[in-house]
Amino acid sequence: MSFTVAIDGPAASGKGTISRAIAEHFGFAYLDTGLLYRAVGKKAMGFDCNPKAAAKLARELTADDLAADDLRSAEVAEAASKIAPIPEVRAALIAFQKTFAKQPGGAVLDGRDIGTVICPEADVKMFVTASAQVRAHRRFKELTDKGEAITEAQVLADIQARDARDAGRDIAPMVAAIDALVLDTSAMSITQAIAAAVDVIGEKWPVGNG
Repeated sequence: MSFTVAIDGPAASGKGTISRAIAEHFGFAYLDTGLLYRAVGKKAMGFDCNPKAAAKLARELTADDLAADDLRSAEVAEAASKIAPIPEVRAALIAFQKTFAKQPGGAVLDGRDIGTVICPEADVKMFVTASAQVRAHRRFKELTDKGEAITEAQVLADIQARDARDAGRDIAPMVAAIDALVLDTSAMSITQAIAAAVDVIGEKWPVGNG
């Protein structure tokens, strides 16, 4: 049977960590849909990529593209945010995401528009968020731990700019679905946030808690 969990939210809200933990706990397949856009964004970096060219890059994505080590960098994140609003790119990636969501055994997808566009009929919808300052601090620590030379002020500015673009775009803006549970992780440890998410899904997952 299929069982779809849609988890949306802004950058560094904790949605990726929560999604991976949920997938492991319940034995669901997991897809970080942001990696699709990051991979396309990376391939488009360095030249003026028009919508037709960007869509071609999206259709040509490979498993190796999604496994690249630098997809989490601030530079690639910025590139992904710029190509994500392109309708041709989104159309090229939507079919893959919809198919993934319906696989037997359950699936967790996280992104910006899973509960509103990709899987509006998902069995569970969550919108994971946190204040921009908290998210910037988390991302700053993540990036500096990897050796990137960047200030926390720069990270905050990048996050605020991405939030504005993601929420203000005409195509599939980042917004909580009307029936989504909003989980604010600003004052939560990751353990607390995961436990809250597991409880919500456990109430609806008919097979039980794994």
